[in-house]
Amino acid sequence: MQDDDFEPYLGRPRSRGREVRYLSLVVRAARRAGKRSLVRGRRFDGSRIGRGGAIARVLGSGDRHAAFRSRRVVVKTRLTMLVGKGVAAAKAHLRYIERDGVTRDGEAGQLYSQDSDRANGKAFLERCDGARHQFRFIVSAEDGDQYPDLKPFARRLMGQMEEDLGTKLDWVAVDHFNTGHPHSHIILRGRDDRSENLVIAREYISHGIRERAMRIVTFDLGPRTDLEIDERLRSDTGAERLTAIDRQLIRDLDSERMVRVGGGDTFDQSLRAGRLQKLHALGLAHPLGGDHWQLADGIEDTLRRMGERGDIIRTMQRELTARNLDRALADQVIYDPGAEDAAPITGRVVMRGLADELSDRHYIIIDGLDGRTHYTAIGKGEGVEPIPTGAVVRITPRIGGIRPVDRTIAEVAVANGGRYTVDAHLRHDPRATEAFAETHVRRLEAMRRVRRNVEREPDGGWLIAPDHLDKAAAFEMRQLQDRPVTVEALSSVPLERLPKMEAATWLDRELIADVPLPLRDAGFGQEVRAAQAARRQWLIAEGLAKEQDGRTLYRPDMIAMLQRRELLRVAEQLSDELGVPFAEMMIGEHIDGRLIRAVDMASGRHALIERSRDFTLVPWRPALEAQIGKPVSGIIREGAISWSFGRQRGGPSIS
Repeated sequence: MQDDDFEPYLGRPRSRGREVRYLSLVVRAARRAGKRSLVRGRRFDGSRIGRGGAIARVLGSGDRHAAFRSRRVVVKTRLTMLVGKGVAAAKAHLRYIERDGVTRDGEAGQLYSQDSDRANGKAFLERCDGARHQFRFIVSAEDGDQYPDLKPFARRLMGQMEEDLGTKLDWVAVDHFNTGHPHSHIILRGRDDRSENLVIAREYISHGIRERAMRIVTFDLGPRTDLEIDERLRSDTGAERLTAIDRQLIRDLDSERMVRVGGGDTFDQSLRAGRLQKLHALGLAHPLGGDHWQLADGIEDTLRRMGERGDIIRTMQRELTARNLDRALADQVIYDPGAEDAAPITGRVVMRGLADELSDRHYIIIDGLDGRTHYTAIGKGEGVEPIPTGAVVRITPRIGGIRPVDRTIAEVAVANGGRYTVDAHLRHDPRATEAFAETHVRRLEAMRRVRRNVEREPDGGWLIAPDHLDKAAAFEMRQLQDRPVTVEALSSVPLERLPKMEAATWLDRELIADVPLPLRDAGFGQEVRAAQAARRQWLIAEGLAKEQDGRTLYRPDMIAMLQRRELLRVAEQLSDELGVPFAEMMIGEHIDGRLIRAVDMASGRHALIERSRDFTLVPWRPALEAQIGKPVSGIIREGAISWSFGRQRGGPSIS
């Protein structure tokens, strides 16, 4: 064929047999090139995205011998999003780390920054406004108690981070000395020096910051000596927690979970032998003869739980001692709401604290009516309202699992082509009301907000997947983690003030209860017995009860009379404060005014409603929290109030 005889064919490119796209050729070529590269087989996991990734890899490849002698530092990190409720949570976190009793002198914590010993927290939060996220660090050096002041250490660490990340950092910090290990809370604004989102590589967060902190502490205090290392290891042999010796034993396990005592020098053998004897006493190791031992299944998790339990017991003992409460160690228990025999507990709040300061996990210590002291995890702080120390509360386990509302949503969706709408619900169940169907919509909204596993359509309908019940179960599991118990405040007034209080108190309700709570004749239960006896005498003196045939008879309207006494007394005080008269509301009357605030009383929280010429007080509802400062209206009904929010017709309402 002559070159001049070439005739081009204009048409769709194709090949013989199977068509091969150009993109496929590129992908194949890239794969072939990858097989010859040094990173063969490495999967992309995002760990190298962001600032500091290369520095972290260099820090992680240092001298292992030097790392063994380095001073140990624990760094906990949390990335907190500021969208939605994140700003309010950031304010609450800042208030918490500045709380009283965290300095060496027991004073409130003081914010500081790179350039100032007294940083302005409000100004820092204003700078964070508009940022997508912020970083929260807890930095705790094992030998931090040797520092007279942690500020220079924190400033040097953050200055080193600026060099590693290549940007100026905006941060504030507070030092805490209220635990066994002094530590610093550092809050880092999620913006770089160009006002762009600050993205830090996962490798740097996971171990780069810790390596920098360890090098600073080691430089300040010197490397760990042989004596310090040996003393630390000796103390670990009898510890009831996971130790470095345990980790080495676990690494040495064979396929039958057997390990030998020998294998190292004489000192290592004595450490391993001593530790195995301790594990045997704990039921976690069994001797097989000679120098062979077998470790129990799940030993690592068991030792971690034992360590956590030991920390909790020490916390309880410290708080009880600080409040001069004499409680036997056997009567200090950890409440498990997930146990099969878990029952509600009632008692006095000894204190409330954070079990995990980064993830905002709170706990309450309760001095119970059963004479025992209970440590109770209550989940995220935002899910439980503030409770004063000394208040009387009831703790009830929450029950998870799939709810009837979830099954109804799935049934309606199956009958409606995989979609849920209020109209479809009403067609599916003619007996249902629109208000009842709206509760199902709120359930879906909650699932979408928390788990993002359901999809809402532009017209307000919902796409329901065939595995919706599995998604609902996962949502409930997440909810139980965030809020494992319900905390009900029975009395915000301390017990010692209740016997002579002119109000309907928790003591009164217990005195007339058909089935009163059992009281142990010890601890808080004994105190409640004495308070009840004093309250009975006060009620008799006030004509609200009388003694007859060795029994105490209470007036049928005693609670209502006490409630009204307190209402009128508080109303008189508020009338002097506001300069307008009080109007008492009756059943059937209409309320129309502006919600000013909540008013706490011994008989319960009330809403202060300001009207054109007077004000009134009515029982509080949680739904009113978002309406403070806004116009509200409602009708007084027997046992409840039907509320309407806003002045528009057809607006939202709640009963």
